[in-house]
Amino acid sequence: MSEPPLSGILSTVGNTPLVELERLLPGFEARVFAKIERFNPGGSIKDRSGLSMLSSAIESGELVPGRSVVVESSSGNLAVGLAQICRYFGFRFICVVDGKTTEQNLAILRAYGAEIEVVTERDELTGEYLPMRLRRVRELVARTPYAFWPNQYANLLNPQAHEKTMGEIARALDGRVDYLFCSVSTFGTLRGCADHIRKQGMDTTVVAVDAEGSAIFGLESTRRLIPGHGASVVPALMDPTAADRVVHVSDLDCVVACRKLIHREAILAGGSSGATVAALARLRDEIPADSTVALVFPDGGDRYLDTIYSDTWVRRHFGEVAHLWKD
Repeated sequence: MSEPPLSGILSTVGNTPLVELERLLPGFEARVFAKIERFNPGGSIKDRSGLSMLSSAIESGELVPGRSVVVESSSGNLAVGLAQICRYFGFRFICVVDGKTTEQNLAILRAYGAEIEVVTERDELTGEYLPMRLRRVRELVARTPYAFWPNQYANLLNPQAHEKTMGEIARALDGRVDYLFCSVSTFGTLRGCADHIRKQGMDTTVVAVDAEGSAIFGLESTRRLIPGHGASVVPALMDPTAADRVVHVSDLDCVVACRKLIHREAILAGGSSGATVAALARLRDEIPADSTVALVFPDGGDRYLDTIYSDTWVRRHFGEVAHLWKD
């Protein structure tokens, strides 16, 4: 019997597939599963965060269709999710992005009718865009009547949305998840997953996958190439007790892992997904053979075709490295 029709595109947020990866790590005896978040309607896990934050504000009356203006900072994925949600409910949306935002994401934002503010100046102290994006958001909120800032970096409705993400993973695996690998940026996904694990009393080792040059776990912030992975400012949602292990991976690690993922599993994934694959490969010798491992893949690779999947871009930034992913 076929599934009944759904009510509106936003009802398709969540309940994304969990896929077993059988070819990713030859000789690795643990079972590995990936939560494929690109199947959300806006193409990423950030749809969950965006819908959670805006739905609550609509229900409380803080957001009023036809009057309120949503203003947010995003490197790309949350921007697309919010653009779709705002278009659906009839909100004006101003999105502050930066020079690392991909052309694909900018084109999608324009298609949804979002107003785009591009920050091109980097913060002098960190060399990154995020502090300047946040400054621009505060300026826009201060001068825009009826402005609403969801503030994904501090809003507890962000991680609350991802308690459901972890719940979906746990149900699909009959409650047994020995290891969870999750990349970090706003800290919403990892914190939400960890909160679910703790509330349910699950015996899961949570591995936070951060970027080299990210400030989240105490490293000095430096320039990074992969958007949406790591952060130059420690997010307010950061909970140091949420992760049992922390693995830092480089931009090149992400690229190589993404290329291996498409070669071995035919999965076109984004940079932060590749980060979790790279972290798993680094810890594989520590993971018992009978373990069940889950990786969160936040988005797809179609928005990284001009970067991670461009041989020209890879060669310009890393040199001749194709031998690192070819079997």
